[in-house]
Order: sequence, then structure tokens, then C-alpha cells
Amino acid sequence: MMHKMSLFQEPFNQIKTGKQTIEVRLFDAKRKKVRLGDTIIFTRLPDKKEKVMVKVLGLSRFRSFHDLFSAFEAVRFGHKKDIRKSEQVQRMYRYYTPKDEQKYGVIALHIKRVSV
Repeated sequence: MMHKMSLFQEPFNQIKTGKQTIEVRLFDAKRKKVRLGDTIIFTRLPDKKEKVMVKVLGLSRFRSFHDLFSAFEAVRFGHKKDIRKSEQVQRMYRYYTPKDEQKYGVIALHIKRVSV
């Protein structure tokens, strides 16, 4: 199955260059449809003029962003090696509310770029 999602410039570029191998999302209705082997087309925001396609290699579900970020090395998210977990969590709160995090839980989409 193919899925469509959007990303802002920085994470888009990290995925495009292969530096980011885990994309973090809420485990909402849209993400519950994602399965191993599926493809995701990420569109770069805000202009939506560039796309990158990835294959889903793994799915890891967690109750919170903190738990998720504690389970993997920061570089897998395209972050610097020495970034604090609290900073990683705060970055996610730019996009999602703590209330939604509690309601849905979160998922780590383990991905590999397959085209640009």
C-alpha cells in the first residue's frame, strides 16, 4: 500500500539524504494503516514541489515521545548524537499536542529511501 505524508524542509532533507531512518508520528487512524513493506511518499512543505519515496522496514509503537526517543540513537532521527531527550520531545510538540500524544500513542516508522 502507498501512503502520502508531508514534511518540513529539515526532516525532508534528512530523509532524502538517508541520514534519517526513523520518522516519528502519532499512532492515529492514518498511521494505523501503515504496514511493513508499504511505501510512503513524503512531500516537502510548504510548496509541495519535491517528493521522496521510502519503504517501511519496521514499526515500533510507544506510549510517549520520550519512550520512543529513549529506545533509539538520536542520529536515526536525523538529530545530533548529543541531543537531550527533552529537546527531541519538545520538537515533536511543535507539531503534536501532549493531549494527542496521550490519546493516540506514537509510532516510529523505520524507513529506507527508495527514490527521490
